[in-house]
Amino acid sequence: MATSKDILEKKSRQLLHERGVELEDIAKLVYFLQSPYVKNLNFELCLENVKAVLKKREVQNTILTGIQLDILAENGGMLSPLQEIVESDEGLYGIDEIMALSIVNVYGSIGFTNYGYIDKVKPGILKELNEKNGKSVHTFLDDIIGAIAAAAASRLAHAQEGVE
Repeated sequence: MATSKDILEKKSRQLLHERGVELEDIAKLVYFLQSPYVKNLNFELCLENVKAVLKKREVQNTILTGIQLDILAENGGMLSPLQEIVESDEGLYGIDEIMALSIVNVYGSIGFTNYGYIDKVKPGILKELNEKNGKSVHTFLDDIIGAIAAAAASRLAHAQEGVE
């Protein structure tokens, strides 16, 4: 019988997939962040760390909440002016980043710097999610994905402690 934790993790992964994000996309971001610092880093290790981050309830709750808010905005289901703010991913809104920081916070201060960097340069799937096509809203999702990658990179870095 599936536990509530199993249900949350399964639903989180399902929603990511439905919104066009695969775990491999996030693992590529982890590789982007850590390859300059971890000798012989491989993709499988990056993916393993992404999967470990996705097992955390705080992460699952943030994914579910953020995606639900993005869907509400896509369907015009928010009160004005919040609807327009979220729909346009207004630069000074900031709540999307605050939610993402709840994920990063699980893995310590290195996660904050990783998140800030990846949020600024927006490589890979982050660039795709950040593009506004007039149909999909990813105001929360792009920050959540960046935070998952930053947390996984931080987790990986902590495991490398003392390794030259």
